[in-house]
Amino acid sequence: MAVEHKNYELDAVILTEKQKKIQRRRNIAIGLILAGMAAIFFVATFVQLGANVQ
Repeated sequence: MAVEHKNYELDAVILTEKQKKIQRRRNIAIGLILAGMAAIFFVATFVQLGANVQ
């Protein structure tokens, strides 16, 4: 059974501007890494297929 809080603001986390900037940089870095990995897998697939594509 869930307990309801009278003041929902206590459950909220409010980030400072510095924390927001750090979080944004981290998100961009993760996005770039994922895009890079996708590109590597894409290129590796074509290299591995090579002349086998008909």
